[in-house]
Amino acid sequence: MKITHKNGILNLSDLNQEVALRGWVSKARNLGGVIFIDLRDKSGIIQLVVNPDNKYYNEAVKIRAEFVIYAKGTVIERSNKNKNIATGEIEITVDFLEIINESQTPPIIISDNTDALEETRLKYRYLDLRRPVMQNYLIKRHEITQAIREFLVNNEFLEIETPILAKSTPEGARDYLVPSRIYPGEFFALPQSPQIFKQLFMVSGFEKYFQIARCFRDEDLRADRQLEFTQVDIEMSFVEEKDVQDMIEQLYAHVFKKVLNIDIPTPFPRISYQESMDKYGSDKPDMRYDLFIENFSSELKDIEMPLIKDCLSNGGVAKGLIIKNASSLTRKIIDELALLAKKYQATNLYWVKYQNKELSGPLAKFLTPDFAKQKKLENEDLVLIVSEKNNNRANTILGALRINLAKRLTLIPKNSYKFAWVVDWPLFDYDPETKNYAAAHHPFTLPKANSLKAFLNKPEEAIACAYDVVINGHEAGGGSLRIYSQEMQERMFQILGLSDEEITDRFGFFVNALKYGTPPHGGIALGLDRLIMLMTNTDNIKDVIAFPKTQSARCQMMDAPSEVANEQLEELRINFKK
Repeated sequence: MKITHKNGILNLSDLNQEVALRGWVSKARNLGGVIFIDLRDKSGIIQLVVNPDNKYYNEAVKIRAEFVIYAKGTVIERSNKNKNIATGEIEITVDFLEIINESQTPPIIISDNTDALEETRLKYRYLDLRRPVMQNYLIKRHEITQAIREFLVNNEFLEIETPILAKSTPEGARDYLVPSRIYPGEFFALPQSPQIFKQLFMVSGFEKYFQIARCFRDEDLRADRQLEFTQVDIEMSFVEEKDVQDMIEQLYAHVFKKVLNIDIPTPFPRISYQESMDKYGSDKPDMRYDLFIENFSSELKDIEMPLIKDCLSNGGVAKGLIIKNASSLTRKIIDELALLAKKYQATNLYWVKYQNKELSGPLAKFLTPDFAKQKKLENEDLVLIVSEKNNNRANTILGALRINLAKRLTLIPKNSYKFAWVVDWPLFDYDPETKNYAAAHHPFTLPKANSLKAFLNKPEEAIACAYDVVINGHEAGGGSLRIYSQEMQERMFQILGLSDEEITDRFGFFVNALKYGTPPHGGIALGLDRLIMLMTNTDNIKDVIAFPKTQSARCQMMDAPSEVANEQLEELRINFKK
């Protein structure tokens, strides 16, 4: 059953050739006795023709969608060409036909424009993956992964695997736990990332490590997150922040050029965490369009609007967005934006429009004509304002409005990519009410040299040697320089509220490793699934994962998680409270 060609690569240059093909039937049509069969393989579709006088005609009559067939024939030019497919100028007159396997009627339409619900597609994922668009996603996944591997190997990184069964350590999300049959009552944990292991490779002297690593986090899902995911895990010894960042910029430039033939300009712009929040309302800013958060506190400090006045007099801020030429934003849309602001815990959303050289809207009566001059308003400009006691809450609200408005007003350029580094992150998240600290990145992050005094005496003011790479408003990866001093690592754990016993129990092996000449080191973890999602222009991460979970964290196809036999639970000495 040998073939001579892949279906999708035949063209007019192959006229009169004898070919042997195989694949799945996308469509079979009987038109006035002539049977046309669209034969699909991974490379594309070719049309087969079986005339009534063909000795295989009775076999062809049986053929339905998704039958697997083998055919031989001659390439001829089509009289009615189809410009929508690559092989649309030719067809194959069949000389031999064999049905390899039949198919029941599929529960989903196997074409790019299927009308199946996502739940049905995931239940019959093996059929969904026959669709050309889905195959393209996974082909691109392969190409991107190989381009990443090629670049890192060529730059002297070693690909080394780390364990899947490991110890439960706090890293920011809930662990998936695996009970031990041999040690009843004890558990392994699936890795949230290979963080500790890759640092141990640096202790071991490997200097440059990478891994295409499977990671697991028991957390709520969303469009760009799965509970099991793949990251490109990278670690380097004897580096500073810029060394890691330069390497990752070169990596992205290589991958985008090789896979998409797109030149990515480097170096990427760098923006501090606080500037990112103040300007874009997000720690993962989408910098493809110009719509920036502005501080209105000075212009509104004398306003007689009670809610804003009280907020500003008590140390709050008034911040907002100026939307140019906003004639399409009706009162109904503004009300929708107000509801979105409320969702993000806004006290209120105030607005004013500049039309025909006059201010209108609920806030207009509290503003002087100078306001329009100060803010350089033009006809049909809309100003949205929030006033909040907490600066970052105001930023977050306006960041959500900014994204919503960009989509409404089609401000986002298509097929474009904008990269950036977000740097100078806080080392800790601090709760002033409980006076508790949590690691903003992870507990192995090195404080900046000029923050060592704050780290020791006022940790909430310490700045981290941490950096996130951002693509089009998505966090594409996060990394940091690591603590390589045993004393500093112990101090970090103490600030996080861990007792000496807890440090020894959870991290004793790691702290001990730092005693033996640990080099300065740092690295990053890049989200592979998210990168593929961005490079294939889909907005759903499930499209680029072969067998993803639903938003409710289930495998629809296997119906997992599922109950297990009592005998298995008894072996593990597990029982459940009812």
